[in-house]
Amino acid sequence: MNTIIQTKMGTVKGNAKDGYNEFLGIRFATAGRFEYAVPVESFDGECDATAFGPACPQSRGFYPHLEHPTRRFYLHEFREGQVFTYSEDCLRLNIYAPAEPVNCPVILFFYGGGFNAGSTDESTFDGAIYARQGIILVTAAYRVGILGYLTHEEIYKKYGRDGNFGLDDQFTAIKWVKAHIADFGGDPGNITLAGQSAGAMSVQYLCLNEKCRGLFGRAIMFSGAGLFPKFSLPRPAAERRPYWTGFMEAAGIGSFEELKTMDFKEIFARLEPYLASRRDNVFNTMPVIDGYHLTAPIDELIKHPLPIGYMIGYSNNDMYAVIMSHIGHRFAKDNNGYIYYFDIDAPGDKRNAAYHACDLRYIFGTLDRGTRKYGAYDHEVSALLARYISAFAATGDPNSCDWPGAKLTGTSPEYTLPAGPLPVWERGGKKALRFAPDMIGMAHPNRLKLLWNTLTKGDPKMD
Repeated sequence: MNTIIQTKMGTVKGNAKDGYNEFLGIRFATAGRFEYAVPVESFDGECDATAFGPACPQSRGFYPHLEHPTRRFYLHEFREGQVFTYSEDCLRLNIYAPAEPVNCPVILFFYGGGFNAGSTDESTFDGAIYARQGIILVTAAYRVGILGYLTHEEIYKKYGRDGNFGLDDQFTAIKWVKAHIADFGGDPGNITLAGQSAGAMSVQYLCLNEKCRGLFGRAIMFSGAGLFPKFSLPRPAAERRPYWTGFMEAAGIGSFEELKTMDFKEIFARLEPYLASRRDNVFNTMPVIDGYHLTAPIDELIKHPLPIGYMIGYSNNDMYAVIMSHIGHRFAKDNNGYIYYFDIDAPGDKRNAAYHACDLRYIFGTLDRGTRKYGAYDHEVSALLARYISAFAATGDPNSCDWPGAKLTGTSPEYTLPAGPLPVWERGGKKALRFAPDMIGMAHPNRLKLLWNTLTKGDPKMD
């Protein structure tokens, strides 16, 4: 069944669901290749928002057999059996709203993927669990890999900055949501930014950008927050250019104009051998200090983040788990934020344990969409974690029960909260709210366990 609403931009047709509505694949901006995004301010005719838009072209879409074992693990966990479409017309967002929204709190979420992959239509993501609690959830796409983070002197000559197309897409999405979410029943004065992994790192970088002041009031960062080791921090854009000119030389691409006009499938065909020949791809395909979004080294900017509310999460076998714990607790302490420690191993998988991003299915209430057999307790944890996140987004306090949609819940098992009073989540970073099989409550992190997991397990492995 469809639902149709009128907005300042024009008519929008979405999907009417049980207790909520979804509007999928809304184009929020347009951008030429290696050009910065231009916001969409009106629709040409009716906007058909009944299906997801395409994902940004990325290596995993064309060369899955060459994927690193870690990424094959995530293919199995989050994307197996799905069919994705790819297009450079990918700057789309999805809105999940209560059936009768009135001035609802808003969460805007950015996916992870190492700045080189990701899409909003992976089976992990769904906004129903939030819409049913009176929260509007928005998931927004951004450009990744070469299309999102290439740097080149020709770009600098045109714009006075280069690189960070993906980060700029996110900035554009924030401004679009701020300007237009009221038409969908959202409160533009109550927006929470959220992200996971590379999405969380992006959120942190946006929280260091004075241009974002006043655009959102809170930030949630899952498995990707804190002050990372200096070697992994963004470098000046000019320092990244030799990596990309090296690719063009290796690929036989004679000019920047040729790269701009080449079919994107041909770009990725030529890019694969270059990626295979390098060991520094990760550090060259990520945000840079561009003088616009990132105006100085991160370890200087992070001393003065935006004065907003912060929530952080990490897991027991996270990406460099002991480091993730240390930098997360430090950031939470410095900014009086809330932090949680996810200590529930994936069902039937002691080797991979609570792997990096395993909490996403709990966060989005999509435990039944994967291949693992989750139990009643997992669904209770999912409901509780989503409840804390909703409360934080609505009021700034995850322990609160005081917002208009707080009493709204669905009837599915994933929305069933544990009996009795909810554990109180304290802020400040000294302790974390620990989600474990034997307890949910405040606890010090088990640094020995985190170190052991970092040294002996590392990246997830497929059986």
